[in-house]
Amino acid sequence: MSDIFETLEDAPARKQRRWTTPVLVSFIVMILTATAYALIPEVIPDTDSVSDYDGPGSGAVSVEIPEGSSGKAMAAILVDNDVVATEKAFVDAFNNDPRSGSIQPGTYTLHEKMSAAGAVSALLDPAAKADQKVTIPEGWPKWRVYERLDSVLGLEPGASEQAAEEGDIGLPEEAGGDPEGWFAPLTYTFAPETTPEEALAQMVDTRVSQMQDLGIDRDKWEESLIKGSILEREAGSFADYNMVAAVIDNRIDDTDEVNGLLQMDSTVLYGQGLDGGVPNREQLDEDTPYNTYIHKGLPPTPIGATGKEALAAVAEPADGDWLYFVTVNLDTGETKFSSDYKEHQKYVKEFREWMEENPQD
Repeated sequence: MSDIFETLEDAPARKQRRWTTPVLVSFIVMILTATAYALIPEVIPDTDSVSDYDGPGSGAVSVEIPEGSSGKAMAAILVDNDVVATEKAFVDAFNNDPRSGSIQPGTYTLHEKMSAAGAVSALLDPAAKADQKVTIPEGWPKWRVYERLDSVLGLEPGASEQAAEEGDIGLPEEAGGDPEGWFAPLTYTFAPETTPEEALAQMVDTRVSQMQDLGIDRDKWEESLIKGSILEREAGSFADYNMVAAVIDNRIDDTDEVNGLLQMDSTVLYGQGLDGGVPNREQLDEDTPYNTYIHKGLPPTPIGATGKEALAAVAEPADGDWLYFVTVNLDTGETKFSSDYKEHQKYVKEFREWMEENPQD
């Protein structure tokens, strides 16, 4: 009997255990389901989101890609401007395109909601760049720089000259208030909406940096630019710049044969508002501050933009006693040097013969 009673006594306990087990399992399942539901939004993207746009996009947006930007940095900029849908899509397209390393810094006009691959292709297309390129050649006087800036930046004629005269373009004290020669000749890239004052300031800043890089003393800055500008205009394309620089120094120092007169045609022409050609007798006789056939030493200012090569030659002129040089062929730039006037006259005759055979318009 005791065994029967013990079995009967244990029965409710077993029944209770059978009841509690399914309940416990169900409770655990509910907890796990709720937890999973809470976590799903973190691991599964919203079905309404887009990982990559489809198509070329529409509209227009201006986007600036800074110097040295990585593909990831570009992606962040493009996502912020809604050009591409996600950074990952652009980075993948960037890595899959072998040309992507050629993307240049600058400001681009792109469409909104472009495919990532389309955005990479657009950044590789020069036509998409909204930047303005302005090339200032060596030897250009300031008035040509103003004309070029006005034209490329779409400004009213005279706007750049006014900015130079009235604005703050960072002109150093050594310039004496005249920006001639202080616009470094280079190809510049300006973002949209760049003002003429900002553009000219960048040119001046580049010029200052060049002279600092060459180690030219500040008290020689203006003098170096004057000499360099004459060298740019007088030296033929194949002339030895260092030799021409030596001629300039030798003539200024000479008190016997040339008596300190540079006698440079380029300065005479500049004084009459010209930046090319060969002066006639009337022009050579006209007294202006830039007529170095009349006035000794250097002219009062540079006569144009000096390239870095010319500046370097002025800083380190060749060692020689030449007092004369003449370009005997304007097509090839062939230039002959001499320290004797009679020998120089032979070269001048050679130049005149060339001119007769090759009349200039």
